[in-house]
Amino acid sequence: QKNTKRKIIDAAIELIATQGYRGAWVRKIAAAVGIRESAIYNHFRNKEEILKQIISEIFVTPFEFKDLEEKAKKGKSFLHQFVVAYKLISFDKKKEKLFRVLMIELFQNNGLRESFLQEFHQKDIQQLSRALFIMMQEGLIRSGDPIFMAQEFLAPLFYIRLRISLLRIDAKSTAPIATQFEKHADFFWESVAL
Repeated sequence: QKNTKRKIIDAAIELIATQGYRGAWVRKIAAAVGIRESAIYNHFRNKEEILKQIISEIFVTPFEFKDLEEKAKKGKSFLHQFVVAYKLISFDKKKEKLFRVLMIELFQNNGLRESFLQEFHQKDIQQLSRALFIMMQEGLIRSGDPIFMAQEFLAPLFYIRLRISLLRIDAKSTAPIATQFEKHADFFWESVAL
């Protein structure tokens, strides 16, 4: 059953990336998976729920927050691991194409906007702010508002990701900005380290 759910998500990703959200009908998703349309409803209530699942995979970083306390105590190394994970998802061509489609959909769909803000803000900002708070307690970085610091750290990463998409739309090279993720981590660290 879990395997079928994954197949539905993967088929939906492919269809949305190539045909847009409106063109990715449940019937088409079912056909791509090789199941009846009604079988999709055993896993998802509707197409929007499938899209919410995809959004959680596309917009939230794939960074593992397991053992957060131990990882956060490594300070700068933790931030580098985080940006590398973000970089990998940003340069993934399939996810980048889907990122473009979903950005358009976010402006048109209130339910998805709410889901995006909750997923992006609640998961990444919350976990990152916890890590920054641990760094403060360990005396690695200066004290401050960890939620604001997390937002300050993440915002440029999102901007770099957007630039990658804009360059790829016009078939321009993304090589000049490939190192900006790591440079951002270094710059941020220099501005907060004790």
